[in-house]
Amino acid sequence: MPIGYLATVGVVVVGTLLALAPLRRPRPLGTLSWFLSAVVNESPFAGLSWVLAATVLACAQGDFHGPAVLAASGAVCTVVAATPVLARRALRAGAAVDRALDEGLGPGFRAAGGVGAVDGVGGTGDRPPAGRVRRLPWARILLAPLPLSRRGVRRTANLPYGPHGRRNRLDVHRGRDRSPGAPILIHLHGGGFRTGRKSFYARALLHGFARQGWVCISANYRLRPGAAFHDFVVDVKRVVVWAREHAAEHGADPACIVLAGSSAGAHLAVTAAFTAGDPAFQPGFEDEDTSVAAAIGLYGYYGRIEPGPQPSSPADHVHPGVPPLLIAHGDQDTFVPPGHARRFVADVRAVSAGPVVHVELPGAQHSFDLFHSIRFAILIDGLQAFTAWVRSPGRAAGPGAPPPT
Repeated sequence: MPIGYLATVGVVVVGTLLALAPLRRPRPLGTLSWFLSAVVNESPFAGLSWVLAATVLACAQGDFHGPAVLAASGAVCTVVAATPVLARRALRAGAAVDRALDEGLGPGFRAAGGVGAVDGVGGTGDRPPAGRVRRLPWARILLAPLPLSRRGVRRTANLPYGPHGRRNRLDVHRGRDRSPGAPILIHLHGGGFRTGRKSFYARALLHGFARQGWVCISANYRLRPGAAFHDFVVDVKRVVVWAREHAAEHGADPACIVLAGSSAGAHLAVTAAFTAGDPAFQPGFEDEDTSVAAAIGLYGYYGRIEPGPQPSSPADHVHPGVPPLLIAHGDQDTFVPPGHARRFVADVRAVSAGPVVHVELPGAQHSFDLFHSIRFAILIDGLQAFTAWVRSPGRAAGPGAPPPT
């Protein structure tokens, strides 16, 4: 049997098995589980297609003899059997998202805020739906799992927002709907504060929200070793200031900005949202408005990232007036275990007067936002519902929301 076939199929089979039952401890094995299973876990159909294509090619070349046939058959059967299991598990995200929104915002939140759809999922815009029947974008999920295409979305790239070169650049994504007064979504990439770049993470989220009329911004920020926690947060604040100052030229509403981030970016998005107007993080622009309407964290790490006297966890900055918060995390995340997000949510709920939505996605690993997947499409629908509620005048109906003044 050719080595190339063994390597190809072996990686997919191992990834499939780790997607079904990840190794959680010790930490290095948990990280390896995440790395090897990330693609198959979110896009099992891609793994199945890859194995089938490799097997057909090997058969056509006459590479199977004796025991090799049994090995290939076992590999194919394993992936074929696991694919519907992984797909069904991903579909359970629907119930998890709905339950989390009902618990965080109240059972009547859909009537108050409406629920939208992103990229063909659910209803449209902020119109309340007739029901909760989700229309998943199956063509993209099956045929184009990598969200590379920006069909219907225009990107204006590499706009400067600060003085630090390419690390202070952002992209603006806008759909065909150019109606004025569009809400703004700012997304911050992951990468452990050492790597990563704009427009690599959560592309399906950016493109989907842009198609629904949002002005979406994906931003770089300074990274280690040349920068530290304070620098990261200052950069995020500069992005918020830039978005407000340039809202009119992009047809956006400067009063409605939602901060979102993935992994390390989630830490920064939530910290910046919790420290609006804090002069310690706004050197030279202390008087600028850096408040946001809400914050969204995807598979984030929310603990302290640096020793020293300056608090470097968003939990250190929580106060009763923090904006509405949505935290989404995978219950199978072996890189940042879900218990970390649960503790952070509990800490915020103990202090915040506003709503905190906690979505724990069944079967999701770290980096679940890199693909057009069943799970992420469902979550995007939930994020649209959450942001529709944030923008609604009826949002005070949610539990924990401050009473009208």
